Amino acid sequence: MDLFRGTTNDAEQHKVLSLDRGLFFINYKSADDSVSPPRVLVAPAEGHEQRMEIILHPDATEPTLWKPNSGLVVRVNAAGTLRVQVQPARPGGSQAAIVRVEQIHAGRADAAAGQGNGIGHTHIATEGLKVLGHVAGRGDVVVGPNAWIAGPAAPSRVEGVALEWPDRPASVDIRYAVQFANGQNGSGRMVPLGTYAGTRGLALPLTAVVLEMSGTDDLKFVAEAGFLNAPTLRATGKRVVLSGPTNREPLVGIRIGIEHIATMEKVATPAAPRKPAGSARVRVFRSQQRQTAAAR
Repeated sequence: MDLFRGTTNDAEQHKVLSLDRGLFFINYKSADDSVSPPRVLVAPAEGHEQRMEIILHPDATEPTLWKPNSGLVVRVNAAGTLRVQVQPARPGGSQAAIVRVEQIHAGRADAAAGQGNGIGHTHIATEGLKVLGHVAGRGDVVVGPNAWIAGPAAPSRVEGVALEWPDRPASVDIRYAVQFANGQNGSGRMVPLGTYAGTRGLALPLTAVVLEMSGTDDLKFVAEAGFLNAPTLRATGKRVVLSGPTNREPLVGIRIGIEHIATMEKVATPAAPRKPAGSARVRVFRSQQRQTAAAR
């Protein structure tokens, strides 16, 4: 995922990333000014310092990338927020740069070993899921699991959604519904996988999305949504409801994933208190506080 790409707009040179549990490589790829390239500063957001650690090169002393072809690793132990900023090397200098966030996935052997021990991290996004969203001014947009449609980096009115998962387990049943502020026909009606819920070309934004899953104890939804003038909403579980503070705010971004429930969430451990498990994935957001919602 590119954070900055060849832009000189100061307002676009500061990003706030919402990172879930995992490893992430912050990769400073290139800069327009090769003589005096801008520097990239990386730091946890205030109050999130204990949720993550920044792993530097042995010769580095601070989490600053001074030139292209450099990088660092962020280890996130619990969902938190990371700040990434590009600053010019000199007054009036260029801020045009390409910085990427690349998730580092666990190896197959590690995952198998964790499952064999009855513990470990299994929050790996389920492959094969496709999410379609109809975005005002752009038309239909199709993404994979845990990818934004519109969203914090490019908020825009979302007028309908559809989910496709050709490789889903036979026992799993998924339904979903959307709601409109004006009670448009079809508002709140649950539909099965593959069915489009919403409108096209009528300028009717969605004000809520409901996701339901049954037939499995091993999977859950992990979803985030942005509503106009409201913090990003996050919800996980077999049934999630995404809506703004007043249930009337237009939906301006959404991402949906289906993840395995960690074994530690399902197996009793009498010898030690149960600890909350994290989830996995990444995304960009502007300077707004993050709101976490329990599945309803």
